[in-house]
This record gives sequence, C-alpha cells and structure tokens, in this order.
Amino acid sequence: MSGRNTTGRVHTRYAQPLPSAENYSPSRKAGFWKRNAIRVPGGVKPMPSSHYPQTQSNHENFVYDVIRIISNPGKPAYGAQHPPLASSIGNGPSSPTIKSELSFEEFSDKIADVWDASDKDDILDVIRSDSQSETDIDNASDTIEASNQFQRKSANLKDLSTQSTTAYKGSTSHSEPKQQTTSDSLTMQATLLEFGDRESSRKERFLRCLSAPNVEFETLRELSWNGVPKSFRPKAWRLLSGYLPVNAERQKLTLERKRDEYCSYVAKYYPLRNDPSFQETFRQIQIDIPRTNPLVPLFQQPLVQQVFERVLFIWAMRHPASGYVQGINDLVTPFFIVFLTEYINEEVDVETYDIVKLSSKQLELIEADSYWCLTNILDGIQDNYTFAQPGIQKKVQTLKTLVSRVNGKLHLHLEKHNIEYLQFAFRWMNNILMRELPLRCIIRLWDTYQAEPNGFADFHLYVCAAFLNHWSKELLERHDFQNLMILLQNTPTDNWTEREIAVLLAEAFSLKYAFADAPSHFHKKK
Repeated sequence: MSGRNTTGRVHTRYAQPLPSAENYSPSRKAGFWKRNAIRVPGGVKPMPSSHYPQTQSNHENFVYDVIRIISNPGKPAYGAQHPPLASSIGNGPSSPTIKSELSFEEFSDKIADVWDASDKDDILDVIRSDSQSETDIDNASDTIEASNQFQRKSANLKDLSTQSTTAYKGSTSHSEPKQQTTSDSLTMQATLLEFGDRESSRKERFLRCLSAPNVEFETLRELSWNGVPKSFRPKAWRLLSGYLPVNAERQKLTLERKRDEYCSYVAKYYPLRNDPSFQETFRQIQIDIPRTNPLVPLFQQPLVQQVFERVLFIWAMRHPASGYVQGINDLVTPFFIVFLTEYINEEVDVETYDIVKLSSKQLELIEADSYWCLTNILDGIQDNYTFAQPGIQKKVQTLKTLVSRVNGKLHLHLEKHNIEYLQFAFRWMNNILMRELPLRCIIRLWDTYQAEPNGFADFHLYVCAAFLNHWSKELLERHDFQNLMILLQNTPTDNWTEREIAVLLAEAFSLKYAFADAPSHFHKKK
C-alpha cells in the first residue's frame, strides 16, 4: 500500500469519490461480516457500591444536574488511555468472536468513500455495578424492565429540560413576551438562582478536589462526568488521562520531567523528517494538518501547524506498529485548545486567538502536554490504527448489532437501501466524532469520555448509537442511497451546544445501562 515505511503506514486510499445510487452494487455486501457476529458482554442490574451507593440523594442529584446542564446554555466550553472494546468483548466464555475478518483490500475498498464527505466541521454514573451474580445475568426480564424504567426517566428529564430551557429563553428574549403571572415569574427567578447556586457549589467541589494533597480520583471522575468548568479543565484532563499523578507533591516534578522528555524526542526524531525512509509519513502529515478544523482560524496559523507537525511525527516515530494514520491529526485539537486556555483570559475567543501573543516557552509547554495526553489516549485504542484497523471493524459491527436491537426500523431501512455501517461509522470511530460535532461540543464530550472507564473505547460505542438514533426521523424520510449517505456523512450539528451533548450522553448512558453487561439482550426473541 502506498505510504508504507519503517514507521508505519500512511492511509491515503480513503479520498475516493462517493459512489452514486446508480453504480452502487448490492453484491458488495456479499461476504461482509455475518450479522450479529459480535456481542457486548454482560450484567445490568444496578447494585450499590462503595463509590456509587444507590441512595435517594444520588437520584435527586441525577435529576437536578441534568436539568441544570441542559437548560443553562452558559458560555461555550473549550474543552483514551483505556483498553479497547475488543478486550472487554473477549472476556468470558459467552463472548463470541468475529468468525472471519475482511482482508485489508476488502476493508479498504469498503470504506473507500468515507473521506469524500465535506470535512465540516448529566448524567452521573449513579447506578454502577462493581460485581455481578449469575442471577443478574439470567434474569433477563427483570433487567430489561429496569432498563425501561431508566429510559422512561431519561425521557422525563428531557421533557423537564425542554420546559426549563423555554423558560430560560423566555426570560432573555426581546420578542413580545407572553402574559405571565407574578407566581410564574417568581418561580422562574428562584429556579435560575438555584441553577447559579448549584454551579458555584460545583466549582467549589472541583476546587477542593483538585487542591487536595492527594486527589481522590473517583471523586474527580464523578464530578467530571457532568462536564468540567473551563478554568479547571486543564488540570482535570491531565489527571484523568493519567499524565499527572494524584499526589500533589509529585505533580510539579512529573510535569518537568515529562516535558523535558518530550523536548528530547523533538531533538532526536524531528530532524529525521527529511530522511527518505520517513518522508512519506511527514508528507501525509503536512497534507492533513491544513484540513484539521479548516473553519477555525487558530488552526490555520503557521506556528500552530508546526506544533501539530512535531506532535504527530514524533508520535508516529515512537509507535511504528501503527505509524501515522489519517484522523489522528484531529485528536490533537481538543488537547491543544484546553491547554491553551491556561494562558489566556476566559473572555477571549480561543478559536480566533493569535498564537504569536504567547511566549515560545508557553507554546512549548502546551505542545508537550498535548503530546503526552494524546499518547495516553491512543495507547488504549491503538488497534483502531494498526494494520487493517481491526479495532474499528469490531466496533462498527457491534454498533450495527446494537442499533438493530434499539431501533430495528432504522436498521432495516438502512439495509434496504444498501447502506453499510462501515461507510459512515468508520469515520465516527476513527476520528471520535471530531468531524461530526463542533469543537466546543467535542471538548464537553471528552470530559465524560475521560471520566468514564474505557470511555474512548467502550462508552464511545453507545454515544455513536445514540447519535445515529438521533437522526432516525430524518433518515427514515429518505429513500435512496445517495441522500441517506449525504445526511450520514454531513450531520447538521453546527448549532449544537452543551445542551444537545447532555441529552446525547443521557441517551448513551441509558443504552450502556441496558446493554453493556447483558449479551443476551442482543438477541431478538424468536
């Protein structure tokens, strides 16, 4: 394949034209993965644990936190080191395996159109199970009923959030207001004051947690699931990614050591970019960097692009099993944005910030921190980027099975029109939805991913299922291959905010609660 070298591979076969409805042949589906060839393993019944006791107060916090996040727009927030999904799939005798994988040529041909589309740019885990009994697994009817109750609760929360959002918008609108009673006005003011008090209280909890001599990691994860305040996000992300130790006395020395280590990598590897053996890798990186968030002025600045070049080239040199793969360039951007916010005022629009205003030392620190956090995340999903990208193949097949269970009508509609999940979901897995959501939403999403165990590998699957289900109505109204693919590869999310992400996460959590530990739920009763 073009672009192979000693550092890995550069995937360049994806930029091919999207097949039209006329020249698409249903026979291409022959020999594709067998339906229902993979399951997601099991137990769902909620059980109290030492970290997440199932108390009434937890459920009250669950309700109020979601209403607060969804109904209070706030300011835009700029903001994977976990085992891949395949490792959890393989646990236990009941875990099936994919009986046959595609050859790399078949796989590459299947996703040939994936890059053709234009490159546009709280729920706490209050019910967690630390253990699992055989009774929980066998008692499927009880488990499904528990799941249905949770999903009804999520639906009620969304209804409440819609009402709260409407009230909030009504309070700030310049249009002709509707007649309100004094009681309604006072109630709305009291609600807004409560939201403000809860936000202040939340920031105080973050401050106490992050300034402790030894950060309570589980507490930090619990707080971060609902989103991290912008001013606390840089330190929280360093801790959640495993880059920064929880012991306060070790943090400064660790940062200095790791940053110096990265500088030594730059001195050792970056001069090799002009070596004939590595030129193809560096050339592909240079091609992809200008495509990284092309509508964000920050990423079109030469100094920023040079930072990305060094980070990506050094990562490829130090990870020869995968090398550089298209899509990894997108994964640097959230870290760069988050660590940049440490050096600028909160009122400044980070997406248009002139990077020349930073000192060279500050830019070096941002670069080093971005490299190490990127590395820690990719270490947990590296099978997404090794030869033939088996991690993505397995995740896409699991997504297909999951959607067939939660929205059979949509699944059959896609099959009827010869839509292969790999043709649109490949990019969702490869780029962690970076091309599907605005950057501000991605940063909020990654708060939860880093707070979740195996967030970038496991929880991302349920987010993708919830994301596809969100567009179910629009997809069902389209009845030809090309129009369906246009929507799937160009989802209209430009105006999405943290409110939509909160709803998406709520739906993803309900799916995880119902299916993550229940392999039998993936089989329809005959």
